[in-house]
Amino acid sequence: MQAVQSPIIPVVGELIKKSPGTISLGQGVVYYNPPPEAIEFLPKFLAEPSNNLYKSVEGISPLLTALAEKLQTFNGIEINGENCIVVTAGSNMGFMNAILAITNPGDEIILNTPYYFNHEMAIAMAGCRAVLVATDENYQLRPDAIAQAITPKTRAVVTISPNNPTGVVYSETALHQVNQICGDRGIYHISDEAYEYFTYNGVKHVSPGAFENSSEYTISLFSLSKAYGFASWRIGYMVIPKHLFVSVKQVQDTILICPPVISQYAALGALQAKAEYLESNIGAIAQVRQFVLDSLNRLQGLCSITPANGAFYFFLKVNTQMDALELVKRLIQEHKVAVIPGTTFGMDDGCYLRVAYGALQKETAKEGIERLVQGLETIVIS
Repeated sequence: MQAVQSPIIPVVGELIKKSPGTISLGQGVVYYNPPPEAIEFLPKFLAEPSNNLYKSVEGISPLLTALAEKLQTFNGIEINGENCIVVTAGSNMGFMNAILAITNPGDEIILNTPYYFNHEMAIAMAGCRAVLVATDENYQLRPDAIAQAITPKTRAVVTISPNNPTGVVYSETALHQVNQICGDRGIYHISDEAYEYFTYNGVKHVSPGAFENSSEYTISLFSLSKAYGFASWRIGYMVIPKHLFVSVKQVQDTILICPPVISQYAALGALQAKAEYLESNIGAIAQVRQFVLDSLNRLQGLCSITPANGAFYFFLKVNTQMDALELVKRLIQEHKVAVIPGTTFGMDDGCYLRVAYGALQKETAKEGIERLVQGLETIVIS
């Protein structure tokens, strides 16, 4: 554990506590609550006394059925004899389940940088090694570089689309190339799709698990935390090859026994929400996104802002020699605005910041971004 990086969110959280009034553009959560349908299902949980007992390791049957329908209609993933669904306590747990199920200590997992820090931490905890492959100047995948990084110890390639921390959406072509490479080399493709609903400007989400003949080696991770305002309810799910089912159940039974059943009932309700729930809430985030982008564009010359059509992040490269964490500390202390340093995402070759805009209502977001722009102008130029 001494070799595992400390989670950055609590570190930044402590800095915020010491600077009251700080607006956080740090943690990746949404501003809105679960749909009313989620709460309406809770009496159904309470009405059945046996719900206080342990339930199936892989999730309750009605939720598995509802998820299979959602996967078919939205993702184009058919649940068949080659794959299956496991409900998890969030998709971070799904990732940990997958790593423990497919690796031996010393094995390698390929991450594209910038990576999601909890992925890198999980790999280290499993006694494995993260092999880092840089994305291109627009944070898009480089399939050739990924192929070159594969060794006899490689067990999987991880992709995140829409991406955390950059917000970019990978093209279907690139995802297909990576998926094909994994199939050809006999390794797994772990596809993290926690932000699947958050795409803008007509960009469509693509699930590698829907590619032809990919069920045998594709592990797809999903979450209700973002789209359904479910962060603390801890419900995610994974679609895995059938041959991994026993191993994943062993891991999950050891760590969790079963996903929280009351949360599974809430999830079942959430999946029955009307389409307007996602459309209106994500539409509001899209408006904030445009404002944030317009504001950040005032920093041309001071920062590089890569176009991003997904999630609710922008990843800035700040043209300064300053250490990213030091810059974050000064932004909090002197300008009362918090962002996340790029070093925690594996970016050590410059000063990078992740800006999250999903958690704030429009007026608060405007104030937060204004503080960030002014803070960067003041600190970096001085």
